[in-house]
Amino acid sequence: MDEKDWIAIRVLYEEKNISRAAERLYISQPALTYRLKNLEKEFSTNLFFKIKGGIEFTSEGIHLAGYAEEMVKKLQKTKDYMLNMKNEVRGMLRLGVSSNFAQYKLPEILKKFSTQYPHVQFNVNTGWSTEIMHLLDSSSVQLGILRGNYEWYGIKSLLHKERLCLISKKEVDLDNLPELPFINYKTDSSLKNLINGWWHDRFPEPPFVTMETDRQETCKEMVKNDLGVSILPEICLQPSDNLHTYGLSYKNGKPVLRNTWLMYNQDSLKLSTVKNFIDFLNKNSNL
Repeated sequence: MDEKDWIAIRVLYEEKNISRAAERLYISQPALTYRLKNLEKEFSTNLFFKIKGGIEFTSEGIHLAGYAEEMVKKLQKTKDYMLNMKNEVRGMLRLGVSSNFAQYKLPEILKKFSTQYPHVQFNVNTGWSTEIMHLLDSSSVQLGILRGNYEWYGIKSLLHKERLCLISKKEVDLDNLPELPFINYKTDSSLKNLINGWWHDRFPEPPFVTMETDRQETCKEMVKNDLGVSILPEICLQPSDNLHTYGLSYKNGKPVLRNTWLMYNQDSLKLSTVKNFIDFLNKNSNL
């Protein structure tokens, strides 16, 4: 087996479908099938069998997929360290970043960092913080930037705090909030729990939800058109939105804050790309 075989097996195990795997690998389906048949000949066993709509791996195939995943990670780690043996800071920086932070903060950070370190490349995965946590746990990324509170066995440092805000097109009285049309949006559990915790602290009745959207940006556009009110993290709000914003506080006067964390393993600091990026973030915390 070589690197291409490892990657092919890993992708096929994730997709459980030869045509989708071939599409992800940018090769033809016959070419992938030929490679897989050669692997079965090499190990003298069946690695998978066909089912309706795809394939299932045999016990031997599952074992080989695990081996392939391990070898891909070891090879990537070796490449990282080999590149970092040189005095010059160069190599691939693999980041997992919460969607909101990636949209509103990350582009400026990467632009300034790449100006300072032009030989560093970026591999960025974005998504809900729960998804970034999974990438960290599987060592698919070297650094994670997550929003909300998550347990982590490695190094965890606070990047910044931000307030949750009620937004509306017109001025509103927060005491009358349960009577106003409220717009919900899909988000990760940590933010949802934070919003629900504030609401239950302030009101005995649930919000009057009139709309559910798939994204925060869609929700904000609905509020701009005076279709209801909503609660968003401060990072999502811009002066150009022309909305009324109300920073939320609990009954005891404590502001409702959401934390953004930087998470990584101690071993990652051996890589100059990672260490310099962390130092850069700490020196530019106002970005």
